[in-house]
Amino acid sequence: MPKIILSINAGSSSVKVSVFSYNSPTTAPTQLAVIQIAGLTAPPATLSYSHKDTNIKDQQIPNINGPEDAYQHILNHLIQDKSLTELNHPDDVEFATHRVVHGGSYSTPVRIDQDTFHHLEALSDLAPLHNAGALAIVQAVHKACPKTTNIAFFDSAFHATLPEPVRTYAIDPEKAAKNGLRKYGFHGLSYAYITRTVAEYLKKPAAETNLIALHLGSGASACCIRGGESIDTSMGLTPLAGLPGATRSGDVDPSLIFHMTHDAGKLSVSSTKELHITQAEQILNKESGWKAMTGTTDFGEISKKAEEGDERCKLVVEMLVDRIVGFVGSYYVKLGGKVDALVFAGGIGEKGVGLRRMVVERVGCLGFEIDGEANGKPKDEVVAEVGRKREGGGKVFIVKTDEQAEMAGQCVKESEGLRRPKDS
Repeated sequence: MPKIILSINAGSSSVKVSVFSYNSPTTAPTQLAVIQIAGLTAPPATLSYSHKDTNIKDQQIPNINGPEDAYQHILNHLIQDKSLTELNHPDDVEFATHRVVHGGSYSTPVRIDQDTFHHLEALSDLAPLHNAGALAIVQAVHKACPKTTNIAFFDSAFHATLPEPVRTYAIDPEKAAKNGLRKYGFHGLSYAYITRTVAEYLKKPAAETNLIALHLGSGASACCIRGGESIDTSMGLTPLAGLPGATRSGDVDPSLIFHMTHDAGKLSVSSTKELHITQAEQILNKESGWKAMTGTTDFGEISKKAEEGDERCKLVVEMLVDRIVGFVGSYYVKLGGKVDALVFAGGIGEKGVGLRRMVVERVGCLGFEIDGEANGKPKDEVVAEVGRKREGGGKVFIVKTDEQAEMAGQCVKESEGLRRPKDS
């Protein structure tokens, strides 16, 4: 009988679950279905579901009050789908994998027991706006599926290979060590997937693959990958650092926030008894980015308006391109010019035809060149080549990154070690 994995990606306003089955640790998992509930912070919530011939899109659902309700609704929906014969009862779920943004010192996936859960709660002080959703879902799964083994996968784990000079901040070393203040980096599950799939596409070992990878979405980052390992990345102690995002400022002068408000260190109204969120964190993470500049988080709309001449939208696009180009140039130097490919991923990376063209044109001096036709209509494949083939030039790819698939794949390979002891 196939074993079931629920691969869960919980955000602040949505819960997305991919359903996988597998037979043994030596077989790749098979995706069976994908289900998502969005709009948790802006009711009514909506459900999207894809399985075989069933394709539900943005169906409104009432009475969803938070992540626990969302997970219970998702589980009920999956179990009630008679065509999903592999999943008939909560006990059929062997593993639930959880994307946790900040893993601190964790460099590998871990089974979530009581001690692990409390450690992850403590890490919320480093990422109060990012870990809470995942931990709420862990509790929901434990309640609804008591026999399921919960596994945490960390977006920071891929960057455990960052060299010491890269991960170190120029602050008091004792205070840095005591409080875990260093560059961690994020989007690691995406970068792991990108590295593996691009290496397969190039028909070479990941350990011989050098990439400059861009995960561009509402949260955006860049990563320098040498020999299949992260040697630098744009995000830092938290996902706020580096590139601007939909509501994030990206890199700013640290003093800027004190010129915006004299109450930067005071607690935000978003704080709870468990999560202490300062006004600075609230402003720079949730009230900045291109939403603050244009009034919308929809980068597709911003790009369209920019092409129509909207000056603010043009500025946002140019600003993002400028920041991306800066990281590409820096990482090209770090790789000594030995770059197999420049990779675009994430919602904007996949859909941003104009943005890809602008970035690649501006780094043309490094040997990259866009293929206008391929860029305008990329192939519907996991790895799609959109660069013009040049002698000695770097390739340009789009990758349909899949963090849920990456978690499921890693879970299967490590299933024996991750499985909960039978007497627990």
